[in-house]
Amino acid sequence: MTAPAARNVPALLQRLREQEFSGTVRVSGHPGGTIHLRDGLVGAVETPGAPTVTSTLLASGRIGDDDWLAACAAEPDADRLGGRLVATGLIGAAELDVVCAAAAFDGAFAMALSPPGERELGEREPALVAGRGVEPRLLSQETARRMAVLSRSWGPPGELTRVRPVPVAAAGPRLLPRQQDVLDSANGRRTARDIAFALGRGLYAVMLDLVRLEALGLVRCEARATPGTRPSTAPRVLPANAPAASPASTALPRRRPGGGPPGRDPGDRTGRGG
Repeated sequence: MTAPAARNVPALLQRLREQEFSGTVRVSGHPGGTIHLRDGLVGAVETPGAPTVTSTLLASGRIGDDDWLAACAAEPDADRLGGRLVATGLIGAAELDVVCAAAAFDGAFAMALSPPGERELGEREPALVAGRGVEPRLLSQETARRMAVLSRSWGPPGELTRVRPVPVAAAGPRLLPRQQDVLDSANGRRTARDIAFALGRGLYAVMLDLVRLEALGLVRCEARATPGTRPSTAPRVLPANAPAASPASTALPRRRPGGGPPGRDPGDRTGRGG
């Protein structure tokens, strides 16, 4: 069914929260995705733009392929698969809930990187969901914060997703293991999304590490226009509750390697960055 009129996706989710709606919201676009709601709370956000819970658990090696297939065979219903994983000792209940919530935040961020298309409500679908669910308002606020952090530290986040980072050095000082993993995965052909799927990490977390690696002069992250076109200068449409940019801030240039690392990493203060 067609979604009720709302000025944007956050407003729609807030309205559905008030109605304690259980079902799905399908959003078309690039990447688009499906938002799973339980009593108005967001349980999962699945999008081609970011790793799902399944991708995160398998690609990171947290759960082995054989164990995963055995659990799926024993419990094919995705709604109950989480319970099966916990019951067999493959993952703790609290850890699984953190992974599910982190994937929901990351999926919402990935969907916000491009203007959304049509919205359509659907029936409830089986999915691995965060047990307690996420308040839509919190999801919107955190998405806006992440967009603002990347905008300040690099430039338009949407452009960063299209960049294919080129390694400049094999290693560098003061790198955390996760940053070294991202550096090792950068080969000039993979985007941030590709690296996130390969490592089983959140897209936002990978983008933060790429910004840090570029500041250290270890990768080159230059946006490249499609042949015959020019980079878009259209204003970005941020999620609801995004902080308004001042006239001065909109003209700030991107940081370039060699200018020295920032005072600190633009970290993820929620602990949900993946």
